[in-house]
Amino acid sequence: MAVAPQKSRIRPPALRSGDKVGIVAPASNLKRELLDAGCAGLRDAGYEPVYLESILDRDLYFAGSVERRASELEEMFVRPDIRAIVCARGGYGANYLLNALDIAKIATHPKIFVGYSDLTTLLTWFADKAGFVTFHGPMVAKDFALADGVDPPSWQSALGGDPAWEIGTGSGAKPLVTGQAEGILYGGCLSLLVAALGTPYDIQTAATILFIEDLAAKPYQIDRMLMQLKLAGKLNGVRGIAFGEMMDCRQNADQDYTLEEVVLRVVGDLGIPVAFGMRSGHVSRANITLPIGVLARLQVGSEVKLRILEAAVEKR
Repeated sequence: MAVAPQKSRIRPPALRSGDKVGIVAPASNLKRELLDAGCAGLRDAGYEPVYLESILDRDLYFAGSVERRASELEEMFVRPDIRAIVCARGGYGANYLLNALDIAKIATHPKIFVGYSDLTTLLTWFADKAGFVTFHGPMVAKDFALADGVDPPSWQSALGGDPAWEIGTGSGAKPLVTGQAEGILYGGCLSLLVAALGTPYDIQTAATILFIEDLAAKPYQIDRMLMQLKLAGKLNGVRGIAFGEMMDCRQNADQDYTLEEVVLRVVGDLGIPVAFGMRSGHVSRANITLPIGVLARLQVGSEVKLRILEAAVEKR
């Protein structure tokens, strides 16, 4: 039975060279030296980084109190001089903001919002509840702080407003189940996708090309989380799956099975194309930017191609 696609989302204004980029820390605390290195990376890319000094606050393992983090994020959405918001890092704590943020205020000021890992919680919620396209991609104190941390072509295509573009050779992805499908690109870190189940912020996976990645989870934990998605019905309407690099997701160095075998045990019977290894999120290098909430086509054959079929932002 055909599943109706998700409703079209608002495309935030595009990012240009020279624009101010707001840096936020919605989750874990960060180190000054990594923030400085990431700001230098943003400047090298042609942008003007802007942040509040309170970004360096610390409360246990969080970047300050819930109130500070929520206020910082809302301010960056409302400020007219800020053209994009890029998270400093992930870690843990974005879920605390779900009840603290004024989602109606954020929805009336749609902007480019970029992050991954723990920020999956906000990426999917902003896409579903606030109704605008978000971006699974490089963060300031992580990827922009490294010489080869960002994939420039996907960053520019996603945030610059290319009407159609492709992630193909060089993405790291390889075929697991061949086929072709179109759907709304959606997803993020598997641990956070599963953590949303049964809450008011539950993920909306029907008619999607689902991107799934994680870091340092053992294969049986990946299996368990994928089974939880499956048993919750969240894979029923999915049209294709692209797994990320899945860095350090192994039991031990001597395990006699692959993670690819593990995921195929769960998703191999869905009758949809499946790819593995796409370099977005927790990656070894060159973090690819994926727009969450736009129409995409996943082609899995002798090679893997993910084609974005519509602009993710509005040209300015």
